[in-house]
Amino acid sequence: MDARAKQSQRNCILNTMSSPKEILQFKVSGFNKVAATLGGFLSLFGLVSFLLKENFYLSEPLISTLAGLIFSPHATNLVEPLDYAQGSETNLNSITLYFSRLALGVQLVLAGIQLPSRYLKTEWKSLGLLLGPGMCVMWILTSLIVWAMVPNFSFLYALGVAACVTPTDPVLSNSIVKGKFADKNIPKELQLIIIGESGANDGLGYPFLFLSLYLIKYTARHGLDEGGGASKAMGYWFGITWGYTIVMGTLYGALVGWIFRKALRWAEDRKYVDRESFLVFAITIALFLVGTVGMLGSDDVLACFIAGNVFNWDGWFGSETENDSFQPTIDMLLNVAIFIWYGAVAPWYEFAHNNVIPIYRLIFLGILVLLFRRLPMVLAFKSKLHQVENLRHALFLGFFGPVGVSAIFYLYTTIEFLESVEVEGKEREDALRLTEITRIVVWFMVISSIFVHGLSIPLGKGGYHLPRVASKAVGVKTFNARDDDMPAPLDIRIRPRPEEEEEGDIERNLSDAPERTRMNTNTTKSIRALFRRRGTVVDHRPTGEAKVEDKDYGSSPEISQRSNEASHSPPAPPGDVAVNPTASDAARAGYSTPV
Repeated sequence: MDARAKQSQRNCILNTMSSPKEILQFKVSGFNKVAATLGGFLSLFGLVSFLLKENFYLSEPLISTLAGLIFSPHATNLVEPLDYAQGSETNLNSITLYFSRLALGVQLVLAGIQLPSRYLKTEWKSLGLLLGPGMCVMWILTSLIVWAMVPNFSFLYALGVAACVTPTDPVLSNSIVKGKFADKNIPKELQLIIIGESGANDGLGYPFLFLSLYLIKYTARHGLDEGGGASKAMGYWFGITWGYTIVMGTLYGALVGWIFRKALRWAEDRKYVDRESFLVFAITIALFLVGTVGMLGSDDVLACFIAGNVFNWDGWFGSETENDSFQPTIDMLLNVAIFIWYGAVAPWYEFAHNNVIPIYRLIFLGILVLLFRRLPMVLAFKSKLHQVENLRHALFLGFFGPVGVSAIFYLYTTIEFLESVEVEGKEREDALRLTEITRIVVWFMVISSIFVHGLSIPLGKGGYHLPRVASKAVGVKTFNARDDDMPAPLDIRIRPRPEEEEEGDIERNLSDAPERTRMNTNTTKSIRALFRRRGTVVDHRPTGEAKVEDKDYGSSPEISQRSNEASHSPPAPPGDVAVNPTASDAARAGYSTPV
């Protein structure tokens, strides 16, 4: 075969082969990018989750929002929300609204289950004060701030914007009242009232929002209006908002919670339900309520919280799932997903580039709302709330009232309503402007709350430890007492009285002593400190206190001998050194540090 024939044969073989591009067909679709991005982030976050949350006290919403910003079209463009909505802003708004409803529904059912049995009944006075006058004060104060800071804005429209951020968010509240920090620093009763209030007031934001929206639709006169006046607006508010939305949502949620509790108890008693189905029951309640109440057009948010509380009314389900990790796992996955989405869809660029409010006014508005939206109300009512035992409790409860998922839910509920405010087939001009202002202000408040409340605890602890670390670095000892005698940073619990502290110190000292020198803890009140001066053992015991018998100290003759010697010795002057008491005992007695 000549060379020409061989070359022709080689060309035929090459023509029949596919190119590398045809063999390796890459499909970089939106779904594939989202799945890879979410899975990769969750894997990396999981590797250091304990370090970030328990050591650095960084919350999941804060980390996830930052991740969403990095993945968004503003940065790496790995998550493209507008493409998933087929390029429609209306579709994107609907996706965000439904995603928020789902996250709120699950979180509120779980919040209701977390509360002790019959909590709404036993704590109705405190909850009623926070949900009634408390929410009204928060709404009015926020409205005044928005009215003052947004240029050319009437107070009626400011009421609608303020209603979106009035409820406290249960998702962000959970990051404050759960975990090592909460267990160590926040009293249990204060944790429960935060959970109860944030769960209930989410659904009760409807009356505040729709009072202003109905008045805007039927009474505002920017050229043309819907007609009907204030009487029609108030009729809709009482009939639809209170009667159909609030009352019906509450009754339906209570009925569903009661039926599901009875059904699950019946199945469990007869061993019909397996463990997996038992654990997932709370999630199924949330999905069922979000779907059915949504079809009815009622208040699914309030229904979910009431259903969760009634479902655990006797405390049985909560006790059965107390040590289970399934529900917290679902909770974590949902939180991470929703805040990544928020970080991707938030109007970051428009905060500084919009036609409704300058950035400097927006920043000042955010600061004022975070400081004065809630704190004055809590300070005014703290004497009526038995969970608030001192000023530190009131400051904590007043500051940590975050704005989050519930505000986004009410934002897109507002936008959906304003789209129906039309004249001659087009959305009214005042409704368009109100939509833009509400979107910018509410989104900015949510982002501000995520960062401020998410960084408050780590910055507070860092500010507390920084002087001590610096003093150790230069070789200066800051405190003379033991480290565990000092209050923990941001610890808002009641410190023990001096006599309680003394008894606790003695018990801790005895627990650290050798076994042969330990004594029964029931006799701690009779223990006296022993001090030594130039070989003389001195008894430090209040006048008139009965002498402790040797048998109370167990079988140790050494302590008995010291006690007998000390009983015949004069009191030691200041400067003596203790044989075995703790630092706090010696300091209170006026003596030097024990050896």
